[in-house]
Amino acid sequence: MTSADASRTVPDRPDLRADCDNCFGLCCVALPFAKSQDFARDKRAGSPCHNLRDDFRCGIHTRLRDEGYQGCTVFDCFGAGQKISQVTFEGVSWRERPESARAMYEVFPVMRQLQELLRYLSELLELRRAEPVHRDARRALDDIERLTRAGADELLAADVPTIRGDVNTLLLRASDLVRAAVPGRKKNHRGADLAGARLRAADLRGASLRGALLIAADLTGADLRSADLIGADLRDTRLGGADLTGSIFLTQAQVNAARGDHATKLPPGLTRPAHWAA
Repeated sequence: MTSADASRTVPDRPDLRADCDNCFGLCCVALPFAKSQDFARDKRAGSPCHNLRDDFRCGIHTRLRDEGYQGCTVFDCFGAGQKISQVTFEGVSWRERPESARAMYEVFPVMRQLQELLRYLSELLELRRAEPVHRDARRALDDIERLTRAGADELLAADVPTIRGDVNTLLLRASDLVRAAVPGRKKNHRGADLAGARLRAADLRGASLRGALLIAADLTGADLRSADLIGADLRDTRLGGADLTGSIFLTQAQVNAARGDHATKLPPGLTRPAHWAA
């Protein structure tokens, strides 16, 4: 791919990244989790995690994987936590106003979805090949931005499935435009169950891997340049030496869930996790 899309930087928007210093620990309270290989114990929705400190920080943040909370290390609220804490509820926590807790927890998953859509739309607007979609994408982004700054009642009344559907149409059009620039026939693995698949050194340039299940798949040395990875499940996916340069709609949370090494090539703007092999 010869366009600037191949070397573009993932959008650097602090408001679309988790800022735990300005959040009331919402992901540690609002969401449930079940004892599994990702979580060391059960937790009910609306019940604070036993590791949550009085200052809303995680007491084992630097040891999450060692303590059996790998699931926490791959979760991304896309900045929903701090926006709810500081904008929707104007900096007043559920501890200070217990009567607000239920609404705060209910708003959290709504806001997270909206923030995730803003993340993808922001990336779309940096894709040169997707310029025919930019006008509609900018309008959608502005509309969602306004909604995220509305009150709790308006957020809870939002038709999120319809919003997601409309944005997904734009993302699909953008993906087609970007991947069309890759020569040759592109593989379509959209929604495919590729868990544990052996795909070492596979040529997946410009492929659609949207929503693909790639848990523990072996993509060592695979060529994923300009591939669409939106929603792909990369938990324990082996990416040692793989080239993800210019891949689109790949998030840091997906990267954190995978297993790469020093030779894995990531799009600029995404960082190599500390747990990856040296």
